[in-house]
Amino acid sequence: MTRFNIATEQDILRGKTSDIYFQRTLEILKKEKRDRVSVLGEVTTHSLPDGWAWGVLSGVEEAVRLLEGKPVDLWSIPEGSLFTPKTASGIPTPVMTVEGPYGGFGLFETPMLGLLCQASGITTKAARVRKLAGDKRIISFGVRRMHPGVAPMIERSVYIGGLDDVTTPLGAERLGLSPVGTMPHALTIVMGGPKEAFEAMHRHLEKKIPRIALVDTYYDEKIEANIAAEVIPDLAGVRIDTHSTRRGNLASIVREVRWELDIRGHKDAKLYVSGGISEEKIPELLEAGVDGFGIGTTLSNAPTIDFAFDIVEMEGKPVAKRGKFGGRKHLMRCVEHGCYEVDVRECPGCKGEVKPAMVQYLRKGRLVRKLPAVKEIRKRVLDEMKYAHFAL
Repeated sequence: MTRFNIATEQDILRGKTSDIYFQRTLEILKKEKRDRVSVLGEVTTHSLPDGWAWGVLSGVEEAVRLLEGKPVDLWSIPEGSLFTPKTASGIPTPVMTVEGPYGGFGLFETPMLGLLCQASGITTKAARVRKLAGDKRIISFGVRRMHPGVAPMIERSVYIGGLDDVTTPLGAERLGLSPVGTMPHALTIVMGGPKEAFEAMHRHLEKKIPRIALVDTYYDEKIEANIAAEVIPDLAGVRIDTHSTRRGNLASIVREVRWELDIRGHKDAKLYVSGGISEEKIPELLEAGVDGFGIGTTLSNAPTIDFAFDIVEMEGKPVAKRGKFGGRKHLMRCVEHGCYEVDVRECPGCKGEVKPAMVQYLRKGRLVRKLPAVKEIRKRVLDEMKYAHFAL
């Protein structure tokens, strides 16, 4: 009996999570002796959700692992790279290419796209939030909004997108981090009030764990923050998570709480906000004095990037369905501005130096490049933000 509706690694690798028409197509091609026809396909998207000017490619490592051992060559822009949906000349930007006998990999189009689409959407949203928040601390609160089976993917995606911390032991373990948390409203309720909850938290938590008090359960946020300041001498911070029906002007609440903490000698205590924090709210909250954010649904429920996989070459000759650009393309990238173009020797915009944008990960199914650690990918994302304003 299966307790949870989760596909296993073996289910994915056996093609059991693929659309059935791929399996039926391969059966037909095999009977027609066409399953060994060599093709080259591209992963592209015509547009990005919500008017985004740029995206961040994520999920590459899993896509490589999916096709490892298959008779294919796989090239991709490195995971964590910023990309635009189209090149300077208007051709959809190929972010990954796969080449080999169609019968050797066609069954895995569905999971390959799934691995790239959702992770890239979450990582892009995280990078957008990081760009807005500057150097303020951001903690991922989003796993409770999604199926727990994908919690590690969500936390990996937001971390490489620039977030500082994740909350689950499993996600943190895989990232080489320590899980981070504050406290739930349940602690205040079960303990009988904020004073009792704060005292118990201070009394029982390991000394190395920062004391961050949640200050909106029963009373005004300012009052609960004052209680926390009285009973926790080494108060590390407070978190405001006020329900939307009681919130009013959150920025004003932040200013009040900051003032009360400061005049009571807790200028070093950080002030965090959570609960429905969107991109649009971040600038105002930063101006009010917020030190960090707990962001959940905005990230975990980020829109997916609608990548498609299309055959553009067959047996060395250009092919393509309607609406697609056929033929093998050599994707180049401007060193100065990060923009993309195909088959050029200089940037068509600034006439500057261009370099090949893709790197090879698989040759005949064998891994030929070391996959980067998550911290390397995260650094790439943060470094790539310098290109973001060129894409606007």
